[in-house]
Amino acid sequence: MANLTVGIDVSQDTLDVSVGAPETGVRFLGTFANDPERFDELAAALRQELEARGSTAIHLVMEPTGGYELPLARFALKQNWQVSLPNPRQVHDWAKGQGRRSKTDRQDSMMLTGYGMSTNPPTWQPLPEAVAELDALLERRVDLKSMLRQELNRRHALEAQRAYQGPVAKSIDQAITWLENALAEIEKAIRQHMDDHPDLKQEAQRLRTVPGVGERNVLDILVFLHRYAVLSNNQGTGKGATAQAGLDPVHRQSGTSLHKRSLISRQGDKRIRSTLFMGAFGGVHGNNPLRAFYQNLVQRGKLKRVALVAAARKLLVWAWAVFQSQGEFDPQRAQARHVATA
Repeated sequence: MANLTVGIDVSQDTLDVSVGAPETGVRFLGTFANDPERFDELAAALRQELEARGSTAIHLVMEPTGGYELPLARFALKQNWQVSLPNPRQVHDWAKGQGRRSKTDRQDSMMLTGYGMSTNPPTWQPLPEAVAELDALLERRVDLKSMLRQELNRRHALEAQRAYQGPVAKSIDQAITWLENALAEIEKAIRQHMDDHPDLKQEAQRLRTVPGVGERNVLDILVFLHRYAVLSNNQGTGKGATAQAGLDPVHRQSGTSLHKRSLISRQGDKRIRSTLFMGAFGGVHGNNPLRAFYQNLVQRGKLKRVALVAAARKLLVWAWAVFQSQGEFDPQRAQARHVATA
C-alpha cells in the first residue's frame, strides 16, 4: 500500500489536517493544537488512520509559515515520518493548474494533501544546529536593518518638512538609538558565533575566494548552500543550486508567432537572489574570471541585465563547487573552462 499523505495548514495556534492515499482519496481529518505538548493527539489520530487505510508510512506536507511549522516538523522526524516543506509558490501554481480557487484553512490542507500525492515533494531535513543558529542571527539582522531604515526614512521625511521636533522627534531618535545598539549587538553575536564554530568560519573563508563573494554576503550564501546540501543529501549540482535559488532560466514561447525573452523562474528565496545579484554586480567590476565571463556575454550581444543574471548564476555554481570540494576557488581552472566554452 502507498504512503498516507498528510497535508497540514499551519497557523500560530492550530493545525488543519487532511489525509489522503491513492486508493481512498482525500478527506479532512480535523483541527489540532499547534502545541508540542499536544502533538501526541495528532500522532494518535494519524496512527489510527494509517491502520484503517492499510498504509505503510506517513508523509507530512506543510508550507513554511515563518517557523510555526518547525516544532511539528521536528516532532515528525522523531516519529520516523517523512516531512516535506515545499515552496508555497510551487504549491499554489499546482493548485491553479488543478482549477482550485477557494481558499480556507481546511481547503488549503486538502490542497497540500493532493499536492503531496501528485508530486511527492523532496524530503526536508533540519539544518545542522550551528547553521540554524547562524541563520536565525542573519534573519534578525535583516529585520533590524529594515526597521532602522524605516525610522531613518521617517526622520528624513520630517526634516524635509521642517517638522522634526517635539515628542515625535524624540521618539524617533530613541528608536534609532535602540535599533543601532541592537544591530551592533547582533553583529557582535554573529562574529562570536563564527569564532565559536571554526568549521563554519573556514567554510566562509573558502567561499570568499570566489569572485563576487565578500564579507557582506558570504554568510547568507553559506547558509543557503548548507540548506541546499541538506535538501539534496549532499548530491546536488550547480544547476540544481541555481534552480533552488530561482535563478534557472524559463523560456517563454507559444507556437511560431510568440517568443519572449527568457526569464528566471524566481521560485526560490528572494533574499538570496538579491544577495547573489549584488555580489555579481561587484564581482564583474573586478579583475577576475567573473568579469571575463560577463564581458564575453556582453560582447556576444547579450543585454547587460541578462549578462548580470548569468554572472549571478555562475557565482553560485562556483560557490557550490567550492562548498562541495572544501577547497579554494581556482581562477586559472575557471578561466580555462570559460575559454573552452566561449
